[in-house]
Amino acid sequence: MADVIDYKVYGDDAQLVEIELDPGEAVRAETGAMCYMEDGIEMQTSTGGGLFKGLKRAIAGEGFFITSFQNKGHGKSHVGFAAPYPGKIIPVDLMQFSGELICQKDAFLCAANGIEIEVAFTKRFGAGLFGGEGFILQRLKGDGMAFIHAGGCIIERTLQPGETLRLDTGCLVAMERSVDYDIQFAGGFKNALFGGEGLFMALLRGPGKVYLQSMPFSRLADRVAAASGMGSQGEVKRGGSGLLGDLLGGK
Repeated sequence: MADVIDYKVYGDDAQLVEIELDPGEAVRAETGAMCYMEDGIEMQTSTGGGLFKGLKRAIAGEGFFITSFQNKGHGKSHVGFAAPYPGKIIPVDLMQFSGELICQKDAFLCAANGIEIEVAFTKRFGAGLFGGEGFILQRLKGDGMAFIHAGGCIIERTLQPGETLRLDTGCLVAMERSVDYDIQFAGGFKNALFGGEGLFMALLRGPGKVYLQSMPFSRLADRVAAASGMGSQGEVKRGGSGLLGDLLGGK
């Protein structure tokens, strides 16, 4: 069983989660996420269960190593973890999702000791080939609290059985395992080349809850690269609108 932890989220657009640990309790985090820790907290970096588990995390988009923070003092102590870029931290009780949640790569921030990070493959070849996010997603498994990060603002939607939702492939943050995930052609030559939304869209079919983000990191990186004059490979991949825009703009 996972440790039962208390927490508090600070901030608005650049958030931090502070975890309160009783003596003996521990939290696991992606390497580099720790912001501060109080007396009594001891940090240990490892593969988190052997070479195979380290490889599974690396394939899922996380680091090969994971860091554990355990309270070895005699009273309550706190450790803080910061989001890697502007956005929101989503606290998730995995017990409310039957012990499993499917997430985008790089979404994991930290979790109670006992939560496992595994590889989740997309069900269909087309989803991996054209989806922009690849074949591989993350699967968080366990019976405690986990914290995932997303860019911009967060939208929660609960899809009814058979209800569908189409979205930009990068805007998916997490979903229940009952939600079906596939890729759909946007349709139309002009839409693909000039619409700026890419050739393909993600298609979600309920039932189940989904979390969406308004500012995927890839989109943010594209805008920063374009503004700095470096160009944007991401925009070309998303449908060629960035390349056509440069040509029409005389770049």
